[in-house]
Amino acid sequence: MADANGEIVVWRLGYIDITWLTAAMSQDISESEVSPSDKNITEVDLANAHEIFLSGAVPKPRERKHPILPIDGERNVLVTSALPYVNNVPHLGNIIGCVLSADVFARYCRLRNYNVLYVCGTDEYGTATETKALEEGVTPQQICDKYHKLHADIYSWFNIDFDQFGRTTTSQQTQIAQDIFWRLYNGGFILADTVEQLLCEKCDRFLADRFVEGTCPLCFYEDARGDQCDKCGKLINATELKDPRCKVCSSTPVVKTSEHLFLDLPKIEPQLTEWFDKTFSEGDWTSNAMGIARAWVRDGLKPRCISRDLKWGTPVPLEGFTDKVFYVWYDAPIGYLSITANYTAEWRQWWQNQKQVQLYNFMAKDNVPFHSVIFPCTCLGTDDNYTLVNHLIATEYLNYEDGKFSKSRQVGVFGDQAKDTGIPADIWRFYLLYIRPESQDSSFSWTDFVTKNNSELLNNLGNYINRSLMFLFNSFNGIMPELHLTDEDKRLLVVVCRELQGYTSLLEKARIRDALRYILNISRHGNQYIQGNKPWALVKGSDAERERAGTVMGLSANVVCLLSVLLQPFMPAVSENIQQQLNIPRDVNVITGDFVCMLKPGHQISKPAPLFQKIDASMAEELKQKFAGKQPEVTKVKNGPASTEEMEKLSLAVKEQAEKVRNLKASTAEKQLIDAEVKLLLDLKQKLVVTSAATADVADQREVDVEEVKRLTEAVALQATKVRDLKANKVDKSVLDSEVKQLLGLKNQLALASGEKPATGGGNQAKKKKGKK
Repeated sequence: MADANGEIVVWRLGYIDITWLTAAMSQDISESEVSPSDKNITEVDLANAHEIFLSGAVPKPRERKHPILPIDGERNVLVTSALPYVNNVPHLGNIIGCVLSADVFARYCRLRNYNVLYVCGTDEYGTATETKALEEGVTPQQICDKYHKLHADIYSWFNIDFDQFGRTTTSQQTQIAQDIFWRLYNGGFILADTVEQLLCEKCDRFLADRFVEGTCPLCFYEDARGDQCDKCGKLINATELKDPRCKVCSSTPVVKTSEHLFLDLPKIEPQLTEWFDKTFSEGDWTSNAMGIARAWVRDGLKPRCISRDLKWGTPVPLEGFTDKVFYVWYDAPIGYLSITANYTAEWRQWWQNQKQVQLYNFMAKDNVPFHSVIFPCTCLGTDDNYTLVNHLIATEYLNYEDGKFSKSRQVGVFGDQAKDTGIPADIWRFYLLYIRPESQDSSFSWTDFVTKNNSELLNNLGNYINRSLMFLFNSFNGIMPELHLTDEDKRLLVVVCRELQGYTSLLEKARIRDALRYILNISRHGNQYIQGNKPWALVKGSDAERERAGTVMGLSANVVCLLSVLLQPFMPAVSENIQQQLNIPRDVNVITGDFVCMLKPGHQISKPAPLFQKIDASMAEELKQKFAGKQPEVTKVKNGPASTEEMEKLSLAVKEQAEKVRNLKASTAEKQLIDAEVKLLLDLKQKLVVTSAATADVADQREVDVEEVKRLTEAVALQATKVRDLKANKVDKSVLDSEVKQLLGLKNQLALASGEKPATGGGNQAKKKKGKK
């Protein structure tokens, strides 16, 4: 239940097993795991469950009346999802990482009768838009208009229920961004400095970050952008790229100087650190978000450039810089404010109201630095009581089959393609949420997609709902019978309410994927309950047996009613379909934490119909091939002896580079310099691995995919760094173990790809052997 302030209260009659719930929340829940909610049930539990089921009350849903504004004394929840770039079509990973996750949470908050506002919109300024406009031969505004509508249509099809979906190319954006700038400038937090930039002499223009590509100086990824490397995730400066090239004409740019404005992050750092201490202890931040934020501060903040030599953007209002625009990562987060300002003139009630508003940001992990450090510093520097994020919910990455989504290579399913498959939007929602990368990267698999549809939805959830309602309709004319509950029935009440409490406890912390498992647990318990009582046999027997069949199916129908409410955040169309079949009003759409009888004796349901359809395995294979895209050519090295000279040369290079790294560490050189040399060492080791594999036993005719070896070598290095950071931050053991397991898996993949045997046994075994010595 929720108290007057909207805070969660443990079920008022106290029969929920808190030990069980705490244990369940501390670990991931496997798909096949049956929760222990049916254990240790007492007579008191049965009596309490019975009383609440028969006499409990459910309040009316809050009226959703716009504009929604904060209300004194209530739980005011402001939900945002990272603003998608307007220059492309979002793929499934983009959708689950931001808008879909936020939508589930916002819908859940509405079911709890919290006062919630969910805003999002397209990020339309910056280099990405100019680049896309050049590619398509149109103006930036035309690009924005085209892709804003495309995004809006995609999210509408996925049933994303925004309160406001706006855009950043508005007068409100200009006004608010410039007002924040002036407050920072007058507060002494803006610096001016001359910086080196890349100038394309052929295009006769300075190249902003997105107009230049090259080799990452840290991980040597050859298609790194001028602001960030998509491979290692590190932020970089365009002038640091190796072998830079103009994205427009592919010519090599030259380095020139240009004067720009900087946000003095070191000066704001003390306020940021103080805020970190408070928000980390009081809020719900995912472990990756907290780790990334801490790493930024641990490494030391540096002034951050906030201006760019572009035309398409919010103009810089300072004299001497009026030919420039604000950098997108200063400008874009302010879009949350301006989009709200386009929704209501009273936007400050949400965005300058830290005491009354709880702000939830949803995003993928690559957006964390900007939302956890740069934007909070911007707000803190204004000293204008801006609402700072209380809960930062970041996902890991969603991959596609055995690789990554790629628009250029047409690999993976993009938002505008999902509809064309003929598979309903709610099935897509279910699967994306089922595999949501909450604690580690996950992968979309067509085989698994079909399996989950046919097993979890069709055979478990759909089977339970359809058999419950169809039996009631056929054997009792669709009329709810009188309920005469036995201890067995009351036991089901206890189990369902415990699952309900687990569901709410997880969603309060935005643990969306695991909360979904509790819905499936309820339908599993329901199927077992029906199977154990065999109402199809009872209904043909004596009056007492027929009465018993009526109780079983009447109670099952009430469980179905509860499921329809719990499903609403995850599968809104399916939820509405169930409630239409139950013939119930929308007033049932409130979650209190109690399982209450909503279908009273005499209630008439409508004719039931199946909710889900089977997907054939052949269709999965067909769709897998359709979205496989254009695979890159693989460079293969067939096993055979490499030259002795080549082996010796690479071995010597590795030895010399390793010595260089040791000397740099011993001299306490700058971390960035050490990291660059370590990456070079890893690159040399990777080359040596490939060459060594080529000299392996000639009888082993496996082929070595050089590009795959390179990718896995980089993945191992990145995962190893992540593990070290997590250890340094002393995260929960379950989180650390999961990441270590992923690291070991990557190492084994690398060994196989290199033509070697993977390591056997885990780290614990190695430690035991060492101990014996």
